[in-house]
Amino acid sequence: MLHIVLYQPEIPPNTGNIIRLCANTGFKLHLIEPLGFDLDEKKVRRAGLDYHAMANVERHSSLDGCLKQLAPGTVYGLTTKGSRCHAEASFKAGDILLFGPETRGLPMEVLDTLPPEQRLRLPMMDSSRSLNLSNTVAVMVYEAWRQLDFDGGR
Repeated sequence: MLHIVLYQPEIPPNTGNIIRLCANTGFKLHLIEPLGFDLDEKKVRRAGLDYHAMANVERHSSLDGCLKQLAPGTVYGLTTKGSRCHAEASFKAGDILLFGPETRGLPMEVLDTLPPEQRLRLPMMDSSRSLNLSNTVAVMVYEAWRQLDFDGGR
């Protein structure tokens, strides 16, 4: 399966929704500290419902440490500054989908470590700034899982 990495997430219900998504798809969720909330916060629990126990979630003190642990998977950073449409990427088991914090996205120092072909964007109208984090993760999860023939799903 693939890995979802949330770099310093800030909004509890988004992370709760993503926990539920990962529980239902078998993707593993990695949270990079600092988090903008406590994982036990009511808003996270409410959004994740009773899926927390079914989800595979791991916290990391640094992005570098997380990515070293997940090597050799290809890292795809999702960004509005991406030069490549998400549907152009060819995902494989073990790949990593990296998302930035809701209010600022992935920092340039993180994006600069990725080759341009690994900086993906979702299509939007020209006048749009960004999509909601949990919606973006859901689009990416289902595109990647589709490419893997929904392995493990029914």
